[in-house]
Amino acid sequence: MKLQCDVEVINRMLPSCGLKSKGRSSRAVLSIGRPERERAAPSTGSNGSTSTGSSGSGLHLLICTSRDRSGAKYKADVTSLKSFLSAVRLAQRGAAAAGGVPLSALCPVRAREVEKPKQKLTVLSRRDYPLTRSFPPALQQLQVSYCQLNRVDLRVLSLRALRRLDLSNNRIRALPAGLGDLRALAELVLHNNQLERFGDELCCSGLQTSLRLLDLSHNLLPALPARFCQLRQLVTLRLDHNRLQRLPFHLGRLSALRFLSAAHNQLPVLPDGFRSLRLDTLDLFGNPFARAHTLQPRMLITLPLTLQELAARTVLDHRVPHSPQLLPLHLCRELDFSSVCVCGRMCVNAFIQTAVSFNLHQVAHTVVLVDNMGGTEAPVHTHFCSLLCYCQHMDECVQRELR
Repeated sequence: MKLQCDVEVINRMLPSCGLKSKGRSSRAVLSIGRPERERAAPSTGSNGSTSTGSSGSGLHLLICTSRDRSGAKYKADVTSLKSFLSAVRLAQRGAAAAGGVPLSALCPVRAREVEKPKQKLTVLSRRDYPLTRSFPPALQQLQVSYCQLNRVDLRVLSLRALRRLDLSNNRIRALPAGLGDLRALAELVLHNNQLERFGDELCCSGLQTSLRLLDLSHNLLPALPARFCQLRQLVTLRLDHNRLQRLPFHLGRLSALRFLSAAHNQLPVLPDGFRSLRLDTLDLFGNPFARAHTLQPRMLITLPLTLQELAARTVLDHRVPHSPQLLPLHLCRELDFSSVCVCGRMCVNAFIQTAVSFNLHQVAHTVVLVDNMGGTEAPVHTHFCSLLCYCQHMDECVQRELR
């Protein structure tokens, strides 16, 4: 019987000499058995029966480490040995003496038996990709790049301890929903693939509480799902060099976000929630932002307001709890994707929407220039809950231009 564990060997005489042990354990394989000469020549008793020694007198402990694979032998103390055997369920009391314990031969071990569980693996070529063997189950960091992968290997989904997954520089087109089951995953790097979609199911998975870094740069994404902003622990988000025509409407709900880059996309305007962000670094260079005054306002307001609109605004203004258990699902979705007027009130289905020029330094400490002309302003969608709010805003814009 062999046991893989961390072992620290301590000399009990050290304290009497005024010394202390180093307190360092080593990965080792611990075996209990008899030397080969005793196993090969059992003694014969007076009654003709054979025995293997009295009460463990010939038993030894063999400790093999990566530095000493042949191992060091220690003669076993009977009392301590029985306690050890009981703890690991090798035998009951007295079984060692009766020969009922499956003892191991005291021989050197293989190198992999004394190695610590592998926690980091990097594969940078197709020929090194493990096809016939599994990934080490204790992996915390895995990088598989330049391997021409067309999909995520399903064996990766069983690595429950994984904290960083780097699948950059492949040909992956879609992500499996099972990625959301990797509840320890804090960093997901998918740079330079062929992704055309980031699944809505990933935004509603365990990644909501674990994911800190997401790199989707150099892909083919035209948009991100509406529920993307449920990944509220994100600190770093890279979206450069995609085909994004819009950003998630409630991007401002990513309250932990500090680094955002969405350069070289096709963004004409930023979402309303953008003004709620508090960033350290922002990069939106190379987007075809439209001029705010050229965008026509979108009128979706009727007077008088419907009873449903009035009730929805009241629920939101007073922060009344709502859930699918209390309200129909379609009403919950409308409430979840409501807008905030410049006056601070909420609006759901009745509003006026237009674009307002916005200085990006209001949300970020460091701003990469939006264009080659040195600009740091971009149009941001703005919602108004009433004609009164809209007219007041337009009057303020006119006054600023006259100054």
